Amino acid sequence: MTQHTDPALQPAFVLHRRPYRETSLLVELLTRGDGRVGVVARAARRRRRGVPPLEPFVELQVRWRGRGDLGQLLDAESSSAPLRLRGTALYSGFYLNELLMRMLRRHDPHAELFDDYATALAALDAVGTEGVEPVLRLFESQLLKACGYGLQLREEAVTGTELDPDTLYRYEPETGPVTVASDARGGLLVHGRALLALAAGRPKAESDLRELKQVLRGVLAPHLGSRPLASRALFRGEGWTGSTAPNGGG
Repeated sequence: MTQHTDPALQPAFVLHRRPYRETSLLVELLTRGDGRVGVVARAARRRRRGVPPLEPFVELQVRWRGRGDLGQLLDAESSSAPLRLRGTALYSGFYLNELLMRMLRRHDPHAELFDDYATALAALDAVGTEGVEPVLRLFESQLLKACGYGLQLREEAVTGTELDPDTLYRYEPETGPVTVASDARGGLLVHGRALLALAAGRPKAESDLRELKQVLRGVLAPHLGSRPLASRALFRGEGWTGSTAPNGGG
């Protein structure tokens, strides 16, 4: 049983929240020191002066304690101004939150991934409704690496030779890119230049991003379970179906 007895302030983001009893919330946090944690935020649905609302995309400083899967939130303070995500950038932020909820176990710290997430949110805020694809592809790759499923982005899986930018590969999730004929069909097909751009942290070309989206979706799929991601309904214009509304409402 996990026990947390050192309630020092630490950076955190809200990943998900839902009402609990009359005035409280059940909140899933991504913390820098303790990873993903679940806490009860008592009386959090009451607006109190000087107490920030527990909403996504706001970096907080939090204190919590408890044992087992569910702790108690002791304190929360805003440590930065709220990000003003809109449209596709907002939907993308909720997509990142869903990925973290599905992929991360509770109480498994990933300080570097926390920083990657904060960087991704800032990038979504900067690009607005356009240009979210490079941000999403890079974070998906970082998340897979943090969870032990990092992509092979520089070498061919069978020969170990460096990837050729103009060569077509079929990406095998268990092993990596394998050279195929230029007219190959089926599977996760991707050119070397797309994988190399992702390795460098700079995927930009539209064709590269299209191929990388297919590869990353294929690699992520076995780890996300069979339940559809609610955030993808937003991209399709079907409206939000999760427990937390896009505007942060419970």
